[in-house]
Amino acid sequence: MEELLFLAHRIPYPPNKGDKIRSYHLLKHLSRNFRVHLGAFVDDPDDWQHAQTLAGMVSGEVKLLPLNPRWATLRSASGLLCGEPLTVPYYRNAALKNWVDRLIADRPIHHAVAFSSAMSQYLTAYPKLHRVIDFVDIDSDKWRQYAGRKSWPMSWVYRREARALLAFERRIAGAFDASVFVSRAEAELFRQLAPECANRVDHYNNGVDLDYFSPARDYGNPYPAGERALVFTGAMDYWANVDAVAWFAREVFPALRAQFADARFYIVGSRPTAEVRALAGAGIIVTGSVPDVRPYVAHAAVSVAPLRIARGIQNKVLEAMAMAKPVIVSPQALEGIDAETGSEVILAADAAAFISRIAAQLSQPDKSLGQAARLRVEEAYSWDSSLQRVDRLLGRAPASNPDIRTRRER
Repeated sequence: MEELLFLAHRIPYPPNKGDKIRSYHLLKHLSRNFRVHLGAFVDDPDDWQHAQTLAGMVSGEVKLLPLNPRWATLRSASGLLCGEPLTVPYYRNAALKNWVDRLIADRPIHHAVAFSSAMSQYLTAYPKLHRVIDFVDIDSDKWRQYAGRKSWPMSWVYRREARALLAFERRIAGAFDASVFVSRAEAELFRQLAPECANRVDHYNNGVDLDYFSPARDYGNPYPAGERALVFTGAMDYWANVDAVAWFAREVFPALRAQFADARFYIVGSRPTAEVRALAGAGIIVTGSVPDVRPYVAHAAVSVAPLRIARGIQNKVLEAMAMAKPVIVSPQALEGIDAETGSEVILAADAAAFISRIAAQLSQPDKSLGQAARLRVEEAYSWDSSLQRVDRLLGRAPASNPDIRTRRER
């Protein structure tokens, strides 16, 4: 069995948030065809309990290293002095570099996959490897969006990071054999930003575990009797999620509560910031971490995704669709998802639209919407079919896209 090195900026287990869902399924898939050696950082102490589970998933070596976000943030400031994007020194680690160098020297490794742009720094010295990078999203564009919503001096820092990170992303994409993104739209945008790399840019869609996120399962109801719940799920220390729920709580929910006294807005997700915790009250409930988000989605009247800043694909939207829920989304939250608005998801571009469309669902629920959403996910968002594109990029099957050719094929 061929050997492959897989590097991830965050431990790819448990699959309980966006990037970890994708990295987990990618790692699981690669392990079917390769002897995988895994290197990753652990930024949440609770995740150390999963080290043995990961070791059982792969047949090669596993190197997990602690990453203290506070110290990493201080370390990232060095990028301001040397012109690097702050993201790169944030994930720089001598112990991981030494492990990678030793492993490549000792093992017959011919393939490497970097999950996120920052992990590419450990592979730049090895151009003879067949290197694939999963950028997931265009992170530089996310920083550009952040800059537009922050005041000085953070707006300057974020604009500077957007410029520096895009230049870094382009260099990596130009050096690696293939680059992949989370959606066709994300890949197309990167081709526009980096036209010199266009013929080596591809995508694979995020998938959904259709058995796990099944509306046919019996979920206990977490909501008190007599409530109609609107639910938002996601990591609540992620600024785009914080911005979304704060906006919804301020601009949308009060009008709905005035119409529907039994309406409640549930913010379900781990590590809520002080800003999120302060939203609790007046019909808004902040749960913090929960053992399982599915009961909250299953018994909600509506799932909402009012994101104003987004890149790539929103797993929260796909998962709610898979559970046959009416999902009301902003245009940003729908980017990259192939779904018919009006019949499979409901689009709301501003506060007035969110209010009217949620009110319509609460007044007269449309079950056909959730059924159509589930069918769309079944047809278009299978992990197995999506990850076949990665197989082709790693030379495991004939390439079906003539525009995507590895460096060796050229």
